Amino acid sequence: MATHIPRQVPHQVPLASALDQNDSLASLLRRLRESEARLGTVRACLPLPLRAAIKPGPLDDATWTLLVANASTAAKLRQWVPALESSLTDAGWAPRVLRVKITSAR
Repeated sequence: MATHIPRQVPHQVPLASALDQNDSLASLLRRLRESEARLGTVRACLPLPLRAAIKPGPLDDATWTLLVANASTAAKLRQWVPALESSLTDAGWAPRVLRVKITSAR
């Protein structure tokens, strides 16, 4: 009869803690959270069909990108860009150029 010897697991650090301990990853996580929060702000301004069609994209010091699946959605969303930028400013977000990008289907 074989005896079960428990394996020792190295000290595990929660993912959020590990991300916070690394400056580059912490910055990336902050930008990701801000991108998602910005999306929450602009979704309230959009008609229901567009709300479901957009995803948060990259955020840098000058731009924020919204991702869509196709050209027709991108064209419609681009018509809303001035209103969305105004909504973000009114909500207290730092100004960024808002871009719309079509995600490639792979």
